[in-house]
Amino acid sequence: MPNEITPSGTVNHYKDRLFISIFGKDNDQSKKWRLDLYNALRGTNYTDPDALELNTIENVIYLTMRNDVSFLVDSQMTLFEQQSTFNPNMPLRGLMYFAQLYQMYLAKQGRHLFRTSIVKIPNPQFIVLYNGTRETDDREFLKLSDAFEKEDKSGRYEWTAELININPNHNQVLQKKCKPLYDYVRYVSRVKENKKKGMSLREAVDDAIEWAIKEDLLDGFFRIQKEEILANSLTEFDEEEFIRDIHQEGYDEGSFQKASDAARNLLAMNLGTHEQIAHAVGLPLEKVKELAQVNAGEGSRK
Repeated sequence: MPNEITPSGTVNHYKDRLFISIFGKDNDQSKKWRLDLYNALRGTNYTDPDALELNTIENVIYLTMRNDVSFLVDSQMTLFEQQSTFNPNMPLRGLMYFAQLYQMYLAKQGRHLFRTSIVKIPNPQFIVLYNGTRETDDREFLKLSDAFEKEDKSGRYEWTAELININPNHNQVLQKKCKPLYDYVRYVSRVKENKKKGMSLREAVDDAIEWAIKEDLLDGFFRIQKEEILANSLTEFDEEEFIRDIHQEGYDEGSFQKASDAARNLLAMNLGTHEQIAHAVGLPLEKVKELAQVNAGEGSRK
């Protein structure tokens, strides 16, 4: 399981999102798939999967081309994030991500900002791959200035996130250029269609996985990683529904974190079953079970 680098520099262990499991692993197959994704989105034709440097920050895939002496091959620093819930705050998140990444980059290069000549940095690109239920154009540019308390049309303090709709019937040329992305979209769509038919989440995921195996999506990935995909999908789709619910009911942005903290405290004190705790704090059962695993892991390290 990969690590998450937090803004403070600490490392947390977390359960992968399916998108990260496909494109963000450190194995030959995943390297090839993310190179396909990189080429499709950037219009490049790189052939060496090892030419991409990979990191993850809070479920964001961060890619650059490997350094050649003292410069990047294509002078580009690219972040990919998959979102199932529309989030207008992505430009601000991207600004914070890149501030951290540029600090890491400058430290690695041994450069500092207290010099008389300008410090050159890779061009930023922040791509949000969106497959939620809200209707959007094929491509939209979310602007940081939309969040300013006072309107500013000067463009002098702008930062953007390029939102790319990867739902079926959107950006089909892009999906055909990148079969791994197309297969990912087909699987997620199958789960969603199953849910619309009235299946439980477990039934919807089980059916979609068996279908993906028969269709040989991702070259056997669903057959080989069946149990991992099942666990990740149940957690991921359950959390997506919860997040949509808290937004629809008008809860503040910190509700999910507060509920998670409360659940961890109850788990630590053994106050109730997983089902009782999930009901008490308003979290999905799978999330409570995941938190229980985290608590157990931390307890074993003490």
